[in-house]
Order: sequence, then C-alpha cells, then structure tokens
Amino acid sequence: MNRQSGIHYLHESAGSPVSVPPEVSRIRDTVVAGLSDLLQGAFDAVDDSLFELANNARSNNEQNRYFEAMREIRIKRKGVEKRFQSSVSSLFDRPPLADPDQQSQDQQASQARPSADSLSLVHDDELEEQVALNAMISKARAYFQGPLLQLQTRFTTIYPNSSEERPVNPMLPDYICRAFAEAAGTFEIQIRERLIVLKQFDRYVVSNLGMLMDEANRILVQAGIVPNFHYQGKVTPDQKIDRQGTPAADQNKAHDRAAEAPGNYQVREDDALFQQIRNLLAEQRGHRSYSASHYTGQGSNTTEIHIVGGAELLQMLSQVSANTAQRSAPQGNLSAGEPVTVDLRDLVEHILESQRQEDGKQPALQEMDEDLINLVSMLFEFILDDYNLSAPIQVLISRLQIPILKVVIKDKSFFSRANHPARKLLNSLARAGIGWSSADEKSRDKLYEQIHNIVARILDEFDGDVRLFEELGEEFDQFLARENRKASLVEQRTRESERGRIKSQKAQETVDQLLKEKLSRRPVPPAVHDILINGWSRVMFLAYLRNDVEHRWEQSARVVDDLIWCLHPHLDDEERDQWVRVVPRLLKALRAGLEEVSYNSSRLDEMMAQLKHELTEAFRNLALIEAREPGDVEPEEPEAEAALDTEEPLDAGIAEFLPAVDAIAVGQWVEFHLVNGSSFRCKLSAVIDEADSFVFVNRMGLKVIEKTRVDLAHEMGRGRLTVLEQGALIDRALDAVVGSLRKQA
Repeated sequence: MNRQSGIHYLHESAGSPVSVPPEVSRIRDTVVAGLSDLLQGAFDAVDDSLFELANNARSNNEQNRYFEAMREIRIKRKGVEKRFQSSVSSLFDRPPLADPDQQSQDQQASQARPSADSLSLVHDDELEEQVALNAMISKARAYFQGPLLQLQTRFTTIYPNSSEERPVNPMLPDYICRAFAEAAGTFEIQIRERLIVLKQFDRYVVSNLGMLMDEANRILVQAGIVPNFHYQGKVTPDQKIDRQGTPAADQNKAHDRAAEAPGNYQVREDDALFQQIRNLLAEQRGHRSYSASHYTGQGSNTTEIHIVGGAELLQMLSQVSANTAQRSAPQGNLSAGEPVTVDLRDLVEHILESQRQEDGKQPALQEMDEDLINLVSMLFEFILDDYNLSAPIQVLISRLQIPILKVVIKDKSFFSRANHPARKLLNSLARAGIGWSSADEKSRDKLYEQIHNIVARILDEFDGDVRLFEELGEEFDQFLARENRKASLVEQRTRESERGRIKSQKAQETVDQLLKEKLSRRPVPPAVHDILINGWSRVMFLAYLRNDVEHRWEQSARVVDDLIWCLHPHLDDEERDQWVRVVPRLLKALRAGLEEVSYNSSRLDEMMAQLKHELTEAFRNLALIEAREPGDVEPEEPEAEAALDTEEPLDAGIAEFLPAVDAIAVGQWVEFHLVNGSSFRCKLSAVIDEADSFVFVNRMGLKVIEKTRVDLAHEMGRGRLTVLEQGALIDRALDAVVGSLRKQA
C-alpha cells in the first residue's frame, strides 16, 4: 500500500523517548488495546466483504482474485496488527511536534494539495489510495475537532519541549491513519482490495476514535491536567485591523447575536472540505453579496449595518418556509407537479429588504451564513437535476430546501459529518427511492407513503431541533429493514426459480440437440425413434439436472449410442459376440430408466417387445441392414457449416458497449426506456452465465425482465438503458459543487 497520505501536518518528532506521567502510560495502553480490538473487527469485515464479492463474482478469475486477497490478508494480518500497535505506542513515547506556525503550515499544506496537473503524474492506484486516505483523515479531524483540541492542550502541558506554538497530540487521526497505511503496506493486493481495507478501517476504527479520545480526556482531567478547559481563538493582525475599523456598538451587537445563535461556531481551518468550498465561494462572490464585509468594504462609513443572523435569520426562514409549503402543496399532495425550485438567493434578498424597511439600517449577513446559503442553493440545484432520483421522490426532496438551510445555519457539521442526522436521512430517502418508478401507484405504495409522511413532518414540525431528523431517520431505517427483509426473501425465491428454469431449459436444449445429432447420422425404425424422442429424452433430462450429484448424464447418453450401434450391421464375429453381450444390459437399462420417469407405463411391455423385435431383426437380416449403409453419410454437417456461415458478426457499434454491460454489478439499479415513451426501473438480481441471462427484479424482488448480454448492449447503444448511480446523494452533490466551482475558478 502507498505509504504517503499526501497530508503533512507535522514537521518533526520529539526524538528520543521522553519521561511521562503514569496517566499518559495508562492512556497509551488503553488506546493501543482499544485500537487492537477495533482493528480485529475491521479485518473481520474485510474478510466478509471479500467473501461476498467472491461469491458474486462473474468469472473464475475474478473469484480467484478475491480468494487470493482473503488468503493474503489472513496470513499477514497478525503481523500488520503488531506493527500498527508498535507504531501507535511509539507515538506516545516519541510524540511529534507541530511546526512553530501551525496556521502558516496549514496554508502551505492547502497550497501543496495536488492539482490536476500534478496528479496526472501519479500512478492511478497510488492516487486512488492517497485520496481515500486524505478523505479519511480530513473527516476524522473535522468530526473530532473538540476532543482533539482538548487533548492537544493537555498533552502539550505534559510533554517537555512542547509549547502553545509547538503543540503535541499523539492521538491525531493523521498519525493513526498513516501508521495503519504503513503497516498494511505489506499486503500484496490490488487497488480495489486495498480500498476495501481502508474503507473498513475507516468504518470500524476511525469512526470510533471518539470514545478513546473521551477516555483519554477523562483520565487527564482526573489527574488534574487542565481540568477546566476554555478555548479562545487567536486573533490575527488582519482581524485586529478589521475590528478597529468597525464601530464598537456594531461589533458587540454582532458578537452577541453570533454567540446567542444555537450551534454557531467558527469552522476550524483544518475542516478541509468546507474550508475549501468557502475559499472557492469567496472567489466567486461578486456584487450580489449581502455580507457585512461587502458593505464595510465599499468605503462608506455612514452606512449603519444591521446583521441578520442566528435566531433572527432562522425565525425569518421558518415563516417563509411555512408560506412556501402552503402555496406549493395542493391538497396536501407534496409530490404533485414539478420539483419545487426555490431561489434561496432571491429569498434572502427579499428577507433583507423587508428588514431594511423596518429599521432603516442596511441589512447584512455574516459571511459564514452567506456561504451556507449559496452552498445549499447549489446542492439543491444538483439534486433537482439529478437523473438518478425518480421524479416523485425528487419532488418530495425538493421541498426540504429551506429546512435543510435552517439545519446548516444552526449546525455547520452537516457538510463534514457523513453521519449527520439530516444528511443521513436525505441519503436514505434518495437511496430507498431509486427503485421507485412513475408507473407505481402512489396510493398503495408503502415506501412512497413513508417518504411523503417524513417530508410532511419536517415541514410541519421542524423548529430548529435536529433531533427530529434523527428520530425520523431511525423510524425510516426500521421501516426499510422490514421491507428489505421481505424483498430479499422474494428476490431469493425469484433468483432460485430463474436459475432452475434456465437450467431446465438448458437441459432440454442439450438433450434435444444431442438426440437430433445422433439420430441424423443413423436412421432408426419408427418404434425406436419414438422411444428415444418421447421416452428416453426424459431420462436424459433428469440425468442432466442431477448430474452434479448422481453423475448419470454420460451413462444416459451412452445408452443411446449403444442402441444405435446395436441396430447397425455387424459382420465381424467379434462384433456379433459383443452385440450378444450388450443387448441384455441395454434392454435392462432402458426399462429401468423408462420406469423411473413413468413413461407410458400401460404400454411399456408392448414397447419393449417391439424394441426387442427390431433388435432381433437387425441382427438377423444383414442384407436389409447392409442396404441402409449408403445412407450412413452424415447429411447434417454441411447444414451445420451453412449455419455457421450465416451467423452474423457482432456489430462494432454494439461491441463498444459490452464492457459497460459487464460493469453492471449484481444489485445495481438501471432504468429501461420503452418505445412508447414510458420507463421502469429495476435491479440486476442474477447473472446466469450458462444461459447468458441477466435477470432483473423490481424493489419487491419480483422478476420484471430478462436480457442477454448482447441485448443489453443493444439497449444501451440505442439509449434505452441507463445505469443509475447509487452513491450517497449529498456526497455526490458536494463533489459536483466542488467540481463546478473549480471549473469556474
């Protein structure tokens, strides 16, 4: 695995081991033991994930690849765990020191982030791993910023050679993630498996660092190390100049309102994603700005500014939200009509202008609030253009623009926390509604009714308490768990039924083809032909289906060969002796097989008597059999060659879509467009290679369509098949917004 994470926060370590109080040793042992337990859970999850991928693999090579990765990780995981434990333990014995100017360092790190040009020089696999590691570190630093700041202050007090300018914190996610990346570098696996390892480490270890940080803070507080923690942010010289240039009364008023705002806090510099978006927004911020800095920067000292923010802004948005919901939801049907497009910028402009009419002062927003409004507006622009959302679900989610804006104004961690209640609920709604088609009947659909009720409750009940989203999310998760269990059972039955049907179809085709080929070479009497086609074909059919267990397929086919051979002229004495030995066993096998399948039991004795008569006549009447020999020419071979000659080659335009068809994974949702203009969504449930069959089911688990690989390529080439993205909605929206801002910059 790549040993460079691409993020460099620290400059040097403290060198040789330092003497620390017993409390730090206790924290070290607790952290090492806790991380070891969490890492075992992560490796177990990696093993389960690889096994599931191997179980759903489409080819033997792909399956062997996953099994080899499982074997590699199982063999080396103990060594990786020991190396990781040693690295984490050394962080407490030789803690790294931060650079003297942390802010300057963060700026350098921000400037040093790889650009598109520099990334093109990096190997694709290394780049993917680097991006995953950087995202993991940035998310953890943003999510645990409070406990990390407390630990940094307390550890800096303990360790020698550390100071406020050069703080120490051996529990930074940077160190822990890089220690694991270096330890896991011994795994000789491919990039996809490496990303699975990192993903499970993030899920099971990094996401649970909070409890270890809380325990470390508790131990230090009990030891009397900074028991009463108070944080005051540093004021830069630029901020001092700004504050001196602003009237004191307005500063105090703005400060009081910001302090009164619930959940309002200064976003840390190391919240990488949100800070990056803010920097990009600052470049795009033009004349249409309503921040206080915009008005104070125009050179007018006479303009009195009234900052609208915090509770006041939330109250205004609540009133506008109620009015908008009443006007845009006819007769309580929230999914009626087109998606609700609310221009949040125009809405805020209207709010500020109405405020100016009341007190005569110039209304203004804090820059933070203005950036949040612009960001939420762009997020919902993406959501409203997202084709992956079904139309009714898209309409429902569009009505949540103002409630989500209220959420992010009150709690900025919406962007940095993947498990934020509101963000998690939106992702769940979008993920659950991906399989909902416009053809489904809303009034009878439980999923639609559940999503509709959730949106209605948010519009009616949300008063700023984010716990409502958490409550609704838990209820929705429980509902989905029940529905998914039912659908999984139905889908499993559907899949097994399709596999059985296709195997039966394949068996019948194989039997028919084999009998046709053998009988075309040697004409047989009508009575024998009837027994083989209508009777023995059933025996061969069952033998083909049960061949995995009973291994009787070749034996059943050999009976046909023996019967035809016995009807063939044999002039050699040795062959005639063999004929005498074969016929009794042949008749016994034929009778036993036909009795097993209950073929024409009322006439079985009569048919077997006819068969014996034909065999006897063939043995006696050599002249008649010899007369048949000129007809032994294989007439079907030219026909087969002609069939091969008439087979059409695969069109080059269709061939280019085959890789895209192969990339559709089991469980992936797609949308088919019909000639009449309608469409429906379904999920790939099974790929049956024996019959070249792709089986699709709806969200109830019922089969809706079956296509071959080439058929799917044809549909894709005609634009009638669309593969839907299933990633988290907000994550995709944030990626799209960042990409758009970078292009504009």
